[in-house]
Amino acid sequence: MANSSSQRNKSVVVIGAGLGGLSAAISLRAEGFDVEVVEKNDRIGGKLNFREIDGFGFDLGPSIFTLPQFFRSLFERSGRKMDDYLELERVNPHWRNFFEDGTVIDLDDDSEVMRRELAKLSGDPDHHWRQLQNFLTYARGQYDLVNEGYFAKGLDNLREFICHYGFRKLLFRMDHRNSMAGSIARHFDDDYLRRIFEYFIKYVGSSALDSPGYMNMMPVIQFDYGLWYVKGGMYNLARGLGRLLEDLGIRLRLGQEVSAIDRSGGRTVGGVTLEGGEQLTADYVVCNMEVLPAYRKLLSEPPSFMKKLERFAPACSGLVLHLGTDRIYPELAHHNFFYSQNQRKHFHSVFQEGKLPEDPTIYLVAPTRTDPGKAPEGCDNLKILPHIPPINPESPHSMDDYIALKERVIDKLERMGLTDLRKHTIVEDLLTPPDIEHLYNSNRGSIYGVVSDWKKNKAFKAPKQSSKYHNLFFTGGSVNPGGGMPMAILCGQKVCDRVVAREEKTR
Repeated sequence: MANSSSQRNKSVVVIGAGLGGLSAAISLRAEGFDVEVVEKNDRIGGKLNFREIDGFGFDLGPSIFTLPQFFRSLFERSGRKMDDYLELERVNPHWRNFFEDGTVIDLDDDSEVMRRELAKLSGDPDHHWRQLQNFLTYARGQYDLVNEGYFAKGLDNLREFICHYGFRKLLFRMDHRNSMAGSIARHFDDDYLRRIFEYFIKYVGSSALDSPGYMNMMPVIQFDYGLWYVKGGMYNLARGLGRLLEDLGIRLRLGQEVSAIDRSGGRTVGGVTLEGGEQLTADYVVCNMEVLPAYRKLLSEPPSFMKKLERFAPACSGLVLHLGTDRIYPELAHHNFFYSQNQRKHFHSVFQEGKLPEDPTIYLVAPTRTDPGKAPEGCDNLKILPHIPPINPESPHSMDDYIALKERVIDKLERMGLTDLRKHTIVEDLLTPPDIEHLYNSNRGSIYGVVSDWKKNKAFKAPKQSSKYHNLFFTGGSVNPGGGMPMAILCGQKVCDRVVAREEKTR
């Protein structure tokens, strides 16, 4: 742990104990800062949350663990080993893909298994295999480019991109002139494979029609680095990080909400004020609350300033349905997708029209395939998630609208093989976008932070350092590099790097 005398005397208040806030707090403490974390809820983790009902243990938030190297680097930064705090288990198949005509295809990182799965498709299996390998070669090139700058250097805007990569790389190697879906269509002529790889955009809650081609790096995250489960449940990641907080001596206030970020004159902030009126002074404030709600609620910025941030529009929300059933559905893998018959119409409904989809693509998690303790014996624990638009303040959907969608989702699942799902449901829990907005202060109930949309924001999220206050920084899914657990963990580390760089510059 670094302990320069300058940084030992500097204090940081972190607003929010989501993964981005926890990562920033741990990294800053490892660099010698005095750190205090304030969290409005009664437990850490943010959207990495859980609920237990009648013997069923539901993970309310993220269900997939990828890029373990980003997590390991956080522990190593503070002189610890991740394996001492949590245990991972590799998941195969990655996920099972269900189509309305009865076709079922697994994704797996084992080449022989994947070859057998591709043989289920019409046409020459070797042709499909060659197309997959060509696509993954292209995707690895995109991942390597994104990783070397955007991830490794924590780049925040187009100017930094140009400075790092140069025009030649940006113009001729990074796939930004095609949409994600357009580049997929050039690599695959099979409609099933096109739909499967388009829906990797689920990781960032966006549309494959609007996201740039370099987002096709995402399959590499699974095929090359594996898909994992945190033993005992995904919330054990938060528990492990909580133990690390304690070991590092980071102060944590639970159940205390920040009501304001305090300005200290000019372009600096001086700390935060809590709901009860208590003030915490700090040399730096790191905000894990999403950027737009933070500027609006905690700083009361004027409409002229907020308008500049409109390009950082929210990613999609979701209808999060948890079911406990009194039977097991053996056709399910740990992770499953039930595809829309017209996926482009699904994307258009959610991201262009702001409508609840008539025929959504559905993500379904059955964690008892890996962790039988998540449900009573002989039962299944199902998390069901169709992507839906974030809240439209001018024309919000009603609870009746969400219930009608829930019924369409269950109808679809029953039609596609989960026989008598309604009849066998003995526990039900539902989270709607207003619930998500209330629980996590997310922008309009978004799950994944800022949408990746080339026309709106060139797929950039908000920058880590405030454009208005020199010592205010942001972390989490609304900030580069974006949504998802590994990105939030990486973001917190890169925020720390920026704070340290500012300290060194101002000495």
